Amino acid sequence: MLHIPPAGFFAQNKEMRKLKETNVIQLVFAVLMGCLLNSALKVHAQGEVRALSLQQCFETALENNLTVQIERVNPELSLYDLRVSEGAYDPSFFFSYRQQNRQEPGRFDPTIGDIPGSTSETDSFSTGISGQLPTGAQYSFQTFVSETEVNNLGFSFNQFSGNSAFSQLRQPLLKNLWIDGARYNIKLSKNRLTQSELALQWQMMNVLTQVELAYYDLIAAQENVKVQEKAVQLADRLLAENKKRVEIGTMAPLDEKQAQSQVAARRADLLGARRTLIVRQNALKNLLSQEYSDWASVSIQPSEGLRAVPVVTDLQDSWHKGLTQRPDLLQSRKGLENQGILVKFRRNQLFPQLDLVGSIGYAAQSRNGSYSDIFDQLTGRDNPVWSVGAELNVPLTRRQERYNFKSAKAQAEQLKLTFKRSEQQIMVDIENAVSLAKINLQRVEATRQEREFAEAALDAEQKKLEVGKSTSFIVLQLQRDLTAARSSEINALAEYNKALSQLSLSEGSVFDRHSIDVDVVEPDSQVNPLLEPVYSE
Repeated sequence: MLHIPPAGFFAQNKEMRKLKETNVIQLVFAVLMGCLLNSALKVHAQGEVRALSLQQCFETALENNLTVQIERVNPELSLYDLRVSEGAYDPSFFFSYRQQNRQEPGRFDPTIGDIPGSTSETDSFSTGISGQLPTGAQYSFQTFVSETEVNNLGFSFNQFSGNSAFSQLRQPLLKNLWIDGARYNIKLSKNRLTQSELALQWQMMNVLTQVELAYYDLIAAQENVKVQEKAVQLADRLLAENKKRVEIGTMAPLDEKQAQSQVAARRADLLGARRTLIVRQNALKNLLSQEYSDWASVSIQPSEGLRAVPVVTDLQDSWHKGLTQRPDLLQSRKGLENQGILVKFRRNQLFPQLDLVGSIGYAAQSRNGSYSDIFDQLTGRDNPVWSVGAELNVPLTRRQERYNFKSAKAQAEQLKLTFKRSEQQIMVDIENAVSLAKINLQRVEATRQEREFAEAALDAEQKKLEVGKSTSFIVLQLQRDLTAARSSEINALAEYNKALSQLSLSEGSVFDRHSIDVDVVEPDSQVNPLLEPVYSE
């Protein structure tokens, strides 16, 4: 007798085989993910749990973050460069000694007869101080003493001569009058010191923003793990209820397989959420640590939650903040000043070299070999010597100076355009950040309503399933919708807070927003010119 299966039998068996295959694949994937994450989860579970607020994370990052520590060295290096530039005005001491020997052979003079030869030996000493003044003048104070011993006709005598308190001065009147190489380097070094401090501030702001974003990502990852755990609980509960219904014959075995597939899928999602949590943990640890191994067994527990606190934003006010207090823009403005100094220097080099030169001193000479005689002449100012004059040096073409000046002006115009482009980009970034913050705040409310509606829909459908007026497939779909809605709400909260963080970075108001005072150490201080964070109460 031939048995004819009921209608839909083969289609149902085919669908069940597909579900079994899908279920097996998902189970294998879940097992593999569990093996990969098992060791990491054990470390995090057995390690130290450290509760940290966002402010505590900021303090730890500014103290230990390697990027900040590297940037802290640059102001110190810039200060050293400034001190090197100021060394151009340090006076120099000089000393010289020279010995000269001279021999003259004898000769015959018809009027007096034979003239015997002679020898002379001269020892010369010169010492003094020389240097440069901030006006571009060059000065020197020196003393010159010489002793000459002459041997002639078998007799020898000493001759002393000297110059004491002999000073010279050379003052530029055209070229190098307004600015010279020394003043150019000093002004440039001062601006570069300020630039390095601004760069440190900007790097601190970036690190604080990265810490804040990582903090919110970590909270979102922890909340998402909780959401996936609830999804697994819902799937397990539905599977247990479907098994009972299959046992009593009120539900087809296909519904049980669908519930099993849902459990496997939710477990895989949970493992993925835990993996994301570990990655977020490690990202924040990297920003907070100087020695990552010290934080390897630490599990960071944020002591704050995700909240949507409405913040009133004013585009014009944000633009004003960004264009007046962003450290990177202020750093670019200092670059413009540096180029202006170079233009001024190149322009001054176009003038001819006209120097006023002068000297004054006293001379002394003695033929009796007495040092006291020389000293008396010098102290008595018996033989004053002075000179004054001017020196002019005019290049015939000045080709090098002219093209250096033109090149400096062209670079200045280019930097102005670059600065203008930076200002415009900042304004665009701020407007985008303001819009994003507003939209994300609206998304928070929308996703909250979505989650509430999803919870109500699932609750109603489960009640219908209990009385046989719904199917397991619909309940499974609503469970997935609820999980997605919960995740969307968490992500919307995180994205809103991250948008506010990005807005404060675009404005350059990170320190003000988190009540962090940054003190710039004065260059003349004995402490390195590093920016030390001070937290307000």
